[in-house]
Order: sequence, then structure tokens, then C-alpha cells
Amino acid sequence: METLQVGYLHAVAAAAGCSLAQPFPDNGIDWHVSHSAPGHTTDDEVTIKVQLKSTYQLGPRPPGPTFGFTLDNDHLVKLARTPVSVHKILVVMIVPRTQDDWLRAGPDHLELRHCCYWTNLAGHPATGRRRTTVRIPTTRVFDDRALREIMTRVGAGGRP
Repeated sequence: METLQVGYLHAVAAAAGCSLAQPFPDNGIDWHVSHSAPGHTTDDEVTIKVQLKSTYQLGPRPPGPTFGFTLDNDHLVKLARTPVSVHKILVVMIVPRTQDDWLRAGPDHLELRHCCYWTNLAGHPATGRRRTTVRIPTTRVFDDRALREIMTRVGAGGRP
């Protein structure tokens, strides 16, 4: 699943005109995503940090406005820290249970199934003893358009 979601992130970043860097050691963050544009007011290049997670326990198009995803509290605290100089987002990929269903290809398409959703957990409290379930909005599909919008907001001095 990790390799599939990394491929998804690479495809989205490429389509959005972003570059990727993998921190070493990762310290709880998988990727740094950067975008350059003359319209950014905070700097000509802005960066966000991305933590990738995946699950096969949900079907495609989760019903309702949100779905739950459980994180270890130590990890949540890192993602929820505020204020920050570089914003962080959590990207959760919902994949089919069977690996044979993850990808479909044809002469005119390459389809990765199902999809990724994103959220900014800044300020989110850890409520469980060791783990906390966070809510991921189903309207926040992580695609090239969403990533460009995130980078535009961050480039204007805002939050993702």
C-alpha cells in the first residue's frame, strides 16, 4: 500500500507542478512538497509537509461528510502542533482490500483505485489514551487541483 500511495502522490505533485523531497530521517513526516510561483507572497517557493497513511477498511466514496481514521497520539501531536513555520497535512488513501484491484490500465488510461483525502490537523487534540480517531472530510479529495489550491493559500500566508 505504501508504494501505491507514493505513486499517487508523485502523480498528483507532477500534475500540480510541484516538486517532492523525502526527508531523512523522516521524523514522522514522509514528504516535503514544494511549489514555485511568482504569485506567492510569502516566498517565491512554498513548502508543506505531508504524512501518508492508507487503509483498506473503508470502501470507495465513504458515506457522509467525514470518515474516521485512527492515529497514534504521538504521531497526532506532531501533525497537530501549532504554530508552525511549515504547514503539515495528513493524506489518507483508501485502497481496495485486494491488491489485484489497486490498479487498472488500458491504452488510454491508468487508474489508481480508490483515492486519497487530505486534512490539516493543526490544533487537533489527542483525546484517546494511546490513539485518537480524527475525522477526514470526504469533500477534500487529494488531487492536482486541491494541491494547487493548498499551495496558493500557503503562498499567500494562509493555512492549507
